[in-house]
Amino acid sequence: MERSGLAAFLRARREALQPEDVGLPRGRRRRTQGLRREEVAALCDMSVDYYSRLEQPRGPNPSEPMLASIARGLHLSLEQRDHLFQLAGYAAPRRVRRGDHINPGIMRILDRLEDTPAQVVNHLGETLLQTRMAVALLGDETAWTGRSRSAHYRWFTDSGSRLSYPQSDHETHSWLLVADLYGAYVRDGKDSPVADLVDALQSNPEFAALWCEHPVLGTYCGTKRFLHPQVGALELHCQTLVDPDQSQRLLVFTAEPGTESHANLEFLSVLGSR
Repeated sequence: MERSGLAAFLRARREALQPEDVGLPRGRRRRTQGLRREEVAALCDMSVDYYSRLEQPRGPNPSEPMLASIARGLHLSLEQRDHLFQLAGYAAPRRVRRGDHINPGIMRILDRLEDTPAQVVNHLGETLLQTRMAVALLGDETAWTGRSRSAHYRWFTDSGSRLSYPQSDHETHSWLLVADLYGAYVRDGKDSPVADLVDALQSNPEFAALWCEHPVLGTYCGTKRFLHPQVGALELHCQTLVDPDQSQRLLVFTAEPGTESHANLEFLSVLGSR
């Protein structure tokens, strides 16, 4: 671990970021060049003391999950993330299907969508990051562990995951999820995390039957209907921004102004998280 090199790199990246780059207000009396340490610590989900010691440099050896959190909080590019890991004494994470590291450009867009349901999803159907409104609409989808991190897996193994969608939409939703996994499987091949997920789902009769159809999913930004336990029915338009390597998508949900769904969505913003 190169403590001095790691400290200098973290300090340089922190000072290069401006509050507006990460969705924070600048304020009138800001004298710090770039972000404050406490702001970075909050973005990285760690204590201010822990982050400060890394910059000084007198901190502990950060774990790989901690480094991944720092890379996300500092909006590092993939190359910068690799450099961070190497400074900390680790090999750079594999770049095959980079499903764990969010593109800095997508992060900047998400930071500006706090009043809109939006989330970043990878090729396995795992939610990596959500806005406050997305949590209010769908619940905290980042809290799941193991295979259940995948919404695709939960849909076919946990009946509770279907309660948020009208019964009449279940068949279509199942087909879309299988088609999405099928596309990822074709791209990644048999020796991939997608293949492991598909193998685990083959015991589900509904999934297996749809998989045998070899479903192909085109560009899809259709209307999605939700059943929220507090505000009722919501009909939302889902717009998708795809990362160039197609391993991640930014999903943004909006309602048509003047509709009941639009009013319900505004009410949901007042209610807060589920």
